[in-house]
Amino acid sequence: MKDIKTVAVLGSGTMGTGIAGVCANAGCNVLLLDMDQAACDKAKQNLTAGRSPVVKDESILENIKTGSFENDLSTVSEADWICEAIIENVDIKRTMFEKIESLRKDGSILTTNTSGIPLRDIYQGVPERMQQDIAVTHFFNPVHIMKLVELVPGEHTRPEAIETLAHFLGTTLSKGVVNAKDTVNFIGNRIGYFWMLTSMHLAEKAMMEDNLTMETVDALLSSPVGFPSTGLYGLVDLIGLDVMYNVGKNLDINLPENDYGRRFTALTENVQKLYDQGQLGRKTGGGFYKLTRYDDGSKTMEAFDIVNHQWRNAQPHTLTDSEQSMVSLFNSDSPNGRFVSDVMATTLCYTADLVPDISNDIVNVDRAMKWGFGWKKGPFELIDELGAQKLIDLVNANNMGMPKMLQVLLDAGETNFYRNEGQEYLGTDGSWHTVPA
Repeated sequence: MKDIKTVAVLGSGTMGTGIAGVCANAGCNVLLLDMDQAACDKAKQNLTAGRSPVVKDESILENIKTGSFENDLSTVSEADWICEAIIENVDIKRTMFEKIESLRKDGSILTTNTSGIPLRDIYQGVPERMQQDIAVTHFFNPVHIMKLVELVPGEHTRPEAIETLAHFLGTTLSKGVVNAKDTVNFIGNRIGYFWMLTSMHLAEKAMMEDNLTMETVDALLSSPVGFPSTGLYGLVDLIGLDVMYNVGKNLDINLPENDYGRRFTALTENVQKLYDQGQLGRKTGGGFYKLTRYDDGSKTMEAFDIVNHQWRNAQPHTLTDSEQSMVSLFNSDSPNGRFVSDVMATTLCYTADLVPDISNDIVNVDRAMKWGFGWKKGPFELIDELGAQKLIDLVNANNMGMPKMLQVLLDAGETNFYRNEGQEYLGTDGSWHTVPA
């Protein structure tokens, strides 16, 4: 297995600069290139800026050399790993790869940081050498804070290339490496965006039928289920409705025809109105929530009533004793309990049907959601907490097809996906396997 000591990053946007910064922190020699060297120089200096800088020691910036595609692309010949992080456009990416293929050295590894473009669309028709050396390294933003990196090989990628990347990412960069397959949005975003898009649909239904508020939805979809405190709408505000809209479009194009997620790829009619009027979230000063700060130091938080289309003062929901856990909410026949049951049962059943399509095992799926979306437990760990039989009974009661991994569980005569204090997991073959380190 080769060592990665020199890294070339193509693209000085948020992701590219973040990747360059963490590699420089790890002692690598880094080449950062973009259309304009001045932009690269500015991006490099910004690595030490802000409350949580990527690079805390300014002397580390000496590890990063900058340049332009026009004048300095040939220097990628020095790199052991070339990471492309340019615009999410398959034609532009393919053009870039064609340029660097003749410049890179034998044995160097080429990856794309795409979050949604299938790798096969990028390497289709490229030389055999590139097909053997290409992969996806999907970092999550912000790169220096988020643990997850999804590692996706192509059909012809050399196993040695993947082993080298996995070792470098996990050991040198201290990332949590998840092995994913070349499917739409890989693992984290496939499940995470399904959860968000589906939840927005089910939340509006609950608002209209049971008078749930947006604040109640966010409170229920946070600590009780082990998700971050942003809940649903707070998280969408952070991501931005423009991103949600574009991800939904990508899913609509690339999801398999019979995929259950197809019915939720579009924004709801009410949320689409927010998108159309440019009310996208924090990046536009407000989306579902709006924080206003005053000169005297005071501040107010407003919430946008998406049913009545007007701002009002935010009214935080206080969780009752029976709303403190997912299990207690599942056992409750209250409107809040029914809502959580609908959201979580839909999400967990969808996830259980994705293995082995998106990953060879459940461990990578659980780690992707914990490391990439901040879930305290992964989907299969949540199924164990809830009790798989509850989901199986729901599936049977609604005459749905049994999700693949729930069927594996039934066929194996097991009740849990993990045993021996989480040290073993149930494989797709119905046998127990040791959880990898």
